[in-house]
Amino acid sequence: MRLGATVPNFKAETTQGPISFYEWQGNSWVVLFSHPSDFTPVCTTELGRIAVHQPEFAKRNAKCLAHSVDDLKSHVDWVNDIKSYCLDIPGEFPYPIIADPHRDLAVLFGMLDEEQKRDPEIGKTIRALYIISPDHKVRVSMFYPMSMGRNVE
Repeated sequence: MRLGATVPNFKAETTQGPISFYEWQGNSWVVLFSHPSDFTPVCTTELGRIAVHQPEFAKRNAKCLAHSVDDLKSHVDWVNDIKSYCLDIPGEFPYPIIADPHRDLAVLFGMLDEEQKRDPEIGKTIRALYIISPDHKVRVSMFYPMSMGRNVE
């Protein structure tokens, strides 16, 4: 998805229940980011640190929304693993993780090529980050290789 593009009103299954993006977003900014796979050390620390910093996002009227091509059961189980690793997460896990096992959102956002969509061996997403304004426009996009972690601090 290119800068300035309008994010469509997609529906998704998440760890916090089903969402309709525009309704979930409300009048907030959204930091949507992908990770290649659940239960990996780098992804666990990334999502845990983002959870710890969630109050800082909230102060700026921003909601976090994670995404990967793993299924919902994997995400739900993994959230417990993240919480056991990152003991400084205040309260419940603070943001939803989208389950996209059919990889439709991954292709829509450009995290994965259409040709790779059906190949589970290479069908993992890059590490992408999008900042979406309250009017549903992509204002920032950043991409990292699967093998490179992000510094959340």
